[in-house]
Amino acid sequence: MQMAQQPVYYPFSEVVLDNGRRLVSSDLQQDADGRYQIDYADFEAKIVDNQVKLFLLCSPHNPVGRVWSREELLTLGRICQKHHVTVFSDEIHADFVWQGEHHVFAAVYPAFAQFSMIATSPSKTFNIAGLQMSNLFIPEKALRKQFRRIYNASGYSQLNAAGIVAAEAAYTHGEVWYNAVNDYLCGNIAYMAEFLRTRLPQLTMHAPEGTYLVWVDFRRLGLSPDALEDFILHKAKLWLDSGAIFGTVGQGFQRFNIACPRATLTQALIQLETAVNELTQS
Repeated sequence: MQMAQQPVYYPFSEVVLDNGRRLVSSDLQQDADGRYQIDYADFEAKIVDNQVKLFLLCSPHNPVGRVWSREELLTLGRICQKHHVTVFSDEIHADFVWQGEHHVFAAVYPAFAQFSMIATSPSKTFNIAGLQMSNLFIPEKALRKQFRRIYNASGYSQLNAAGIVAAEAAYTHGEVWYNAVNDYLCGNIAYMAEFLRTRLPQLTMHAPEGTYLVWVDFRRLGLSPDALEDFILHKAKLWLDSGAIFGTVGQGFQRFNIACPRATLTQALIQLETAVNELTQS
């Protein structure tokens, strides 16, 4: 049995279920300010009740944009250590942190390195996802050997030569570009927040602490999940990620990718504004 924290990056669920495994979710909870929090009692109870063996951690969290604090990760890790749960920590968005500080799960507490796998990649940071290059850090020798055996058996054991060259170039020479991209993304997030605040108050934007993904609450429009999808696609004429694909707790939300030119973001928001105005005035 594997565990995730929904709403969460939907391939987490897909890869578990497609491999004939079972998935349980300890859903994230919103506080009075709309900020997502971990229900530690539920998290531990789900582990015990379902005999969970693997926890899929998303850090920073996609899609809700939380940057987990050291204290939050420490609590999660101690629960997993207590119940002998292996942690796979997806830290692919670690280079995009706007509030707080990113903490590598395996480094939060010395013992955590013995049961953790840390995944990173230059793909998001340097826009080279098509080259399928990623990094996996498994400090514990036996766990690393076990992973390598299963990985090799999948038939996907050879690295992409072009990806290796691109990753090396990005990590060696990409700092100026990376800093410029981060500044641009910060500007896009601030621009979208102001647009929704002043021109689309029917929607609630949960500004990300990390990632270039923005999680927006559409529930005040009073649309069913299917009606919301139809509205986004056929009225606003946008291609967004439905919150429902991140788990049932994501219904009524939409995920925006603001890693785009400001002109593209502006056009998308204007189309959305027009569609919302037509809906609320009809």
